[in-house]
Amino acid sequence: MSITTPDWVKDAVFYQIFPDRFAKSGRFGQNGYLPKPSNLQPWGSTPTFHGFQGGDLLGVTEKLPYLQDLGINAIYLNPVFASASNHRYHTHDYYHVDPILGGNEALTQLLDEAHKRNIRVILDGVFNHASRGFFQFNHLMECGQESPYTDWFNVHGWPVNAFREDQSPNFDAWWGIPSLPKFNTNTPAVREFLWRVATHWLKQGIDGWRLDVPNEIDDDDFWREFRRRCKSVNSDAYIVGELWGEANRWLQGDQFDGQMNYLFTRAALGYFSGHNMDQTDTVRMGYGYIQPLNATQFATELDRVFNKLYDPEIVLSQMNMLGSHDTPRTLTIARHDKTALRLMYLCQMTVPGAPNIYYGDEIGMSGAHDPYCRGAFPWHDEGSWDTTLLEDIKQFIQLRHDFPVLRRGNFSIMYANECVVVYQRKYRGQTAVIAFNLGEQEELIIAPPGFALHLEEKLNPNGQPFTANSTMTLPPRNGRVWIDDLQ
Repeated sequence: MSITTPDWVKDAVFYQIFPDRFAKSGRFGQNGYLPKPSNLQPWGSTPTFHGFQGGDLLGVTEKLPYLQDLGINAIYLNPVFASASNHRYHTHDYYHVDPILGGNEALTQLLDEAHKRNIRVILDGVFNHASRGFFQFNHLMECGQESPYTDWFNVHGWPVNAFREDQSPNFDAWWGIPSLPKFNTNTPAVREFLWRVATHWLKQGIDGWRLDVPNEIDDDDFWREFRRRCKSVNSDAYIVGELWGEANRWLQGDQFDGQMNYLFTRAALGYFSGHNMDQTDTVRMGYGYIQPLNATQFATELDRVFNKLYDPEIVLSQMNMLGSHDTPRTLTIARHDKTALRLMYLCQMTVPGAPNIYYGDEIGMSGAHDPYCRGAFPWHDEGSWDTTLLEDIKQFIQLRHDFPVLRRGNFSIMYANECVVVYQRKYRGQTAVIAFNLGEQEELIIAPPGFALHLEEKLNPNGQPFTANSTMTLPPRNGRVWIDDLQ
């Protein structure tokens, strides 16, 4: 079958926002103030598992000029629906945005203002499990076996034991956590409910879904129908799955458009941070142990991820991560090595797939595993920002926007040794060559036989061009980008 993905994703640079911690607005629309509960933690305090700091969607709307200046043209929002958790993966009501975030009106305003700026917005879809507060599950707890919703969940005994911490839940729950009852998606009513939620929000103007743990709904027909329904509402809707490993099963063109590309993340961390990585937390979450890589190994893995695993259309629609709400901050894993972080971002912006920046990483925020990777953005403490890193990332994003070859080109490895990797992108007559040297000594790069183009260096205006029979000097722990100016 011919694989089709949303064309806009190829040109997207995503920014991932954890709503409770990104920005806190004082206003509600044009008519007053957004009411807030009284027991909020101070903005910027140390994150805790259960505390709220009061970020909201109107705050996101107010910061759209910042995102636009950064070069962002797509937003991925962590869950926004009513929930009794600060991360909102415990959904109470799939049809109502959490009132602390500003309710449905705030989402509508965000979508309107984002779309005016040509910024797309995708939501986090948590369809594998709900919460104890979800109406149908609460019905089970109140009415027991006589509830009409007994087949919405897989219950193994009565009464439902959802609060006894000294006992395992007697129903299927995500990772056995009693606050996260797992849907029984074999029930037609459940399937229909979830599909209707998906299409409802697309009709309200969202631009797609990031799917939470979709592999745990182990049912290809469910996801095929999910895709069919979503695409019937908006053929350009982006459907991207949280899939930590190889994902061929879901990326054949009939289910998802892409995955959160943690395969790239692991490879980038393995090469750019290498043996300097702090893996204190990686081994106890989705990354697992990250293998340090030399440049030759990194090149082999990039070739596998971008040329061997998936159809080229899928490759260009992957969401390339360097970190997320589920991982320690990239700077923390890199032991605060800003050079390594800078080079990782340069790589992220020059390989196939849509880059995704986790909020605050661009200014050098750090933090260990959840909840510490979910700190509040320090809007009122710009002195804490790494503005050099911020300006570098802006430059890399602009480079990607300026040259279609970096967004849509194919990918091939030109050269690799122990420390150096050089890869090439080609698109409609335009060529880019990207090189990294992670060694402690400068390296020489020689244009391969038959290379007949003249490429200008784009990060250093006085740099050497990449031309036939030329030899370029690549400084230690540095990266270079050469592109011809054909459009």
